[in-house]
Amino acid sequence: MRRREFITLLGGAAACPLAARAQQTGKVARVGFLGAASAAAYANQLAGFRAGLRDLGYVEGTNVVIDDRWAQGHYERLPGLVADLVRSNVDVIVTHGTPGALAAKQTTTTVPIVMAIVGDPVAGGIVASLAQPGGNITGQSFFNPELGAKKIELLKEALPHMTRAACLLNPDNPGSIGLTLQAMEDAAKSLKMELHQFAVRRPDELESAFERIEQARIEGLAIDDEGMLNANVGAIAGLAVKRRLLSSGTKEFAQAGGLIGYGVNHFATFRRAAVFVDKILRHQACRSANRASHNVRFRAQSKDCECAWSHRATYAARAR
Repeated sequence: MRRREFITLLGGAAACPLAARAQQTGKVARVGFLGAASAAAYANQLAGFRAGLRDLGYVEGTNVVIDDRWAQGHYERLPGLVADLVRSNVDVIVTHGTPGALAAKQTTTTVPIVMAIVGDPVAGGIVASLAQPGGNITGQSFFNPELGAKKIELLKEALPHMTRAACLLNPDNPGSIGLTLQAMEDAAKSLKMELHQFAVRRPDELESAFERIEQARIEGLAIDDEGMLNANVGAIAGLAVKRRLLSSGTKEFAQAGGLIGYGVNHFATFRRAAVFVDKILRHQACRSANRASHNVRFRAQSKDCECAWSHRATYAARAR
C-alpha cells in the first residue's frame, strides 16, 4: 500500500541548523493536538506521536508542551476546539482525518497545521493538489479509497460465494462518503456483489446498525478506517463476533477480536508526524533568529511531494 507525504515548507527551512532553537533561550514549543474522538481511544496514536518527538530531542514539559483537545466523536465541535487552540497561542496544530483537517483549515490561516493522517486531501477539499497544496497545511495521506476497496476484496476471498456485503460508514465524515464509498461500490460490483451502506454517527447507534445488518442478511461487513469508528473498534468487533458476521477493518479491529484487519500502522504514522512538526518549529526558530528573513510561506516543492518512505499495510486474520 502506498502512502504519500507532502511537505509545504520553504526549501530553506530544511537548511536551518538545529542550533537555531538554542538561540531562543527558554523557548518551550507549544503543540496543539486536535483529536476527533478521545485521548483514551487514541492512546496508541498519541504514544506514537510522543515517541516521534522524543526521537527528535523533544522532552515533554521541558522544551515542548502538548495541548490537546478532543471532540469525543462530535465532529461539529471541531471548529470551536481549533479556535480554542489558536487562542492558546500554539505554534503548530496536529490533527487527523478529513473532519479535523477541514476544521483546522477553515478556522486558521496563520497557525501551521500538520495532518498526521488523512484519507484523500485533494478529494476532501483540504488541499488543491499534492503537487501544490497551498495554504498553511502539510501532512500525510494514506489513500483510504484504496483501503476500502481492499477490505471488500478480502471479504470475497474469505467467502467466495458471498453476494451481499455491507460497509459501515460515518456520514459526518466527508472522506468516507465520497471516494471511499465509491471505491467500495466499484470493488463490490467487480466481484458481483451487492453493497449495502449502514450509517453510524455515534457509538450508541452501533447496536441498532448491527440489528439492521442482521435483518438485511448481510454476509460480510467492511468497516471504514474513520476516526469515530476507529475509536470504537472493540465494540464493533464484539458486535460482529456476537452475530457471527464475517468482517474486515483496521489492524486494531483484528487485534480487538474482529476477523480481518488490513490497514496502516497508526503508531508508526503518528510517529512520523513528529518530523513535520519538527520542520515547522525549526523554521520558526530560524525566522526568529534572522529578523531580516521573510515571513513563513507554505508552498509545495515538487522535489518533496512524493517521498519513497512508506509504511507497510498489515493484514491479520483470526480463524473462528
